[in-house]
Amino acid sequence: MIDLKLVREQAELVRENYARRHDPTIIATLDEFLTVDAAWRRARGEEDELRSRRNKVSAAINEAKKAGGDATAALAEAKAIPQRLAALEEERKTLEVRHRALHLALPNLLHDSVPIGASDAENKPIRHWGEVKQPDFPLKPHGEIAEGLGSDFTRSAKISGAGFYFLRGELALLNRALIEFAIQHLVKKGYTYTEPPLLMRRAPYEGVTSLGDFETVQYAVEGEDLKLIATAEHPLVAQFMDEDLSPSQLPQKLVGYSMCFRKEIGSKGVDTKGLFRTHQFNKVEQVIICRPEDADALHEELQRNGEELFEALKIPYRVVDVCTGDMGIVASRKYDTEAWMPRAGEYREVCSASNCTDWQARRLNIRYQDADSVRFAYTLNNTAFATSRVLVAILENYQQADGSVVVPDALRPLMGGTSVLRPVRYS
Repeated sequence: MIDLKLVREQAELVRENYARRHDPTIIATLDEFLTVDAAWRRARGEEDELRSRRNKVSAAINEAKKAGGDATAALAEAKAIPQRLAALEEERKTLEVRHRALHLALPNLLHDSVPIGASDAENKPIRHWGEVKQPDFPLKPHGEIAEGLGSDFTRSAKISGAGFYFLRGELALLNRALIEFAIQHLVKKGYTYTEPPLLMRRAPYEGVTSLGDFETVQYAVEGEDLKLIATAEHPLVAQFMDEDLSPSQLPQKLVGYSMCFRKEIGSKGVDTKGLFRTHQFNKVEQVIICRPEDADALHEELQRNGEELFEALKIPYRVVDVCTGDMGIVASRKYDTEAWMPRAGEYREVCSASNCTDWQARRLNIRYQDADSVRFAYTLNNTAFATSRVLVAILENYQQADGSVVVPDALRPLMGGTSVLRPVRYS
């Protein structure tokens, strides 16, 4: 969450920063928060004053009784205080609930370098890698190629509904190879491999993201305070909730693998059937917890790690600096890596590298000792591989006219030397 002191003391600075997001609802939330904050502080102050007055009246009554004086007025006031105090307490508690909800809904402040723009159409390309090629034969949809390689979208729909799939045979092994390749690459760079829980309670989840609309796309366990995770980033960061880390523990560099679950699918591009947007998917995620002064350099490190993986697969990509109108609530600055998808003839997002500053750490109370003070840590993340999206890129960029798919050289040692995936029929 954003620093409460900053919002109170520099409201116009916050308002100007939020205005760059091109979303008037955020300004409206800020305005309501400031109004509720003022009312909440007033109610709390009046409540404290009334309690203090109650103590003074009680003392006056005792003094009057000892002196044999008239305590009638003081007794009448003392009798009226509990009702007034109860009303103030109720008002303060009601305001407190709304105060917290609005505070949690306020987005992170945007980094000064974030390009101005109203939507993803105005994201700023900053570099390209690889030679974009168009095959001399008509590309088949990746879902059709996947089915030709033995995978199944029909039986999965029969038992689970749309947005799920069976990966089988060599395509499933290619998926496993992608996971292992990304993990090995990052472990060699000093990242600690972690397999997180796939379920989280609501309180820590509210620490890593603003649930709000996001909660509508989460799968929850009925009758229990548990939600299936949408990315390994969330438990990897939330595990440090309510901890004070020592200087020797920073930076924390983690690479986590998990299955991920989201209700949303949506559609974008030429092929709606297939692997690009699904309810269940595999993801290898990078997370760093660090000191504020190290965050910018480590953000670039996370971004470079992701690019190295796509270069190793020889898949063309571009990197865009995400603009103000496409930022979301958590990140202060974000890069998207977009892989070339030749069937659509466009680049599509496969990784997002975010510097979340202290927004998550404040919500989760993740701090570290710095000289004579305790400060909030910074959190950063970047996808390594969301394997279903990488599979789409491979099925399109390495597709052959006969429906076979060449295995990228870097993955062959993890595929037992298999160099080509060929169409196969399963019963």
